Amino acid sequence: MSEAPPLFSFESVSVGPQDARRLEGLDAELPPGGLTVIAGPSGSGKSTLLRLCNRLEVPSVGVVLHRGLDVAQRDPLALRREVAMVFQRPVTFPGSVHDNLREADPDCDEARGAALLERAGLHVSFLARDAGELSGGEAQRACLARALATNPRVMLMDEPTSALDGRAAAVLERLAEQLVDDGVPVVWVTHSDEQLRRLADHVLLLEHGRVDRSGSVTEVFGDGER
Repeated sequence: MSEAPPLFSFESVSVGPQDARRLEGLDAELPPGGLTVIAGPSGSGKSTLLRLCNRLEVPSVGVVLHRGLDVAQRDPLALRREVAMVFQRPVTFPGSVHDNLREADPDCDEARGAALLERAGLHVSFLARDAGELSGGEAQRACLARALATNPRVMLMDEPTSALDGRAAAVLERLAEQLVDDGVPVVWVTHSDEQLRRLADHVLLLEHGRVDRSGSVTEVFGDGER
């Protein structure tokens, strides 16, 4: 049986004008499963790298592959349904939470909506709630449910807990782990070493738009110290 291709491959990828690169000549591979954490200091290119995965960014130079296929050859909307994304700050659409779910899946009835909310850690009663009146943690979970409505094969999460309190952040971390258990790989961007160590099956550490280190937590941090 042949080995599965990497979830994403970045081949000599640069992003941005030549005198202000956000990524510079980056070569990296993300493993086909599990939870990969992209980490590094502010300005290291973490979010840019994540956004390349579903063509919210395009490389100035180089190639991005998803499971061995050039993402530049994919229809962007189809790719984004397969490779869904949860952003740092949740953005809900006007209307109810159920209306938001229907934006992703027009055929989302009450039963499916309830199942999506349950998967995202929200009670069925939230279907009727005004999405604009949700708390930060509730809105982030509603956005996760909306992303799940497309039945994605990959979930990208760009610092999704940075604006949440500890309890809400822990809920979202558990949900990410459940996705992985269900066979949906997660790529999670964080600036938190503590969160990285809790979550990561694989780490990609960036510095100044380049790969600094890559591997398991033990391989990247050795005895646990940077």
